[in-house]
Amino acid sequence: MNLSNATLSVIAVVALALSVLSLAYAFALARRSRRPRDFAIPEDADGLGPVAKSQGRAIQRLEGAVIQLADGEKRLGEALRTSVRRIGLVRFDAFEDMGGRLSFSAALLDENGDGIVITSINGRQDTRCYAKTVQQGTSVHNLSDEEEQAIREALTGRREVARAQ
Repeated sequence: MNLSNATLSVIAVVALALSVLSLAYAFALARRSRRPRDFAIPEDADGLGPVAKSQGRAIQRLEGAVIQLADGEKRLGEALRTSVRRIGLVRFDAFEDMGGRLSFSAALLDENGDGIVITSINGRQDTRCYAKTVQQGTSVHNLSDEEEQAIREALTGRREVARAQ
């Protein structure tokens, strides 16, 4: 069977047209499947509505917990400012005939410089202890040199060199 050149040309053009149409149809299907679709969240039990609502409630509970933690942190910060945070200690020999620096003055102060200074004076026969209130780094009571030094150490955080007696 011999086909003329005109018939072969018509068959080739029809085949080419069919392949172009099928390619165009394939591209159209591919483009339509890539397009985002607007889905409404269903409210039925099988949909995402109840899940989204429960997640929203969980987020609200977490926000409440974070607020409670922040309040607790604030209360702890306030309590910390009034707790003993600054300590100064000075050891000394109260009497010339006794060595070993067994006597001491200790200042126990908060962030504001309020607290107490405790002094223990050790002798051969007895030991005496004194406690004096401190407000803003000073006291209404007479302070010894060692008590003043202990308060300074507590406020500055630095130990001072002990003076010779």
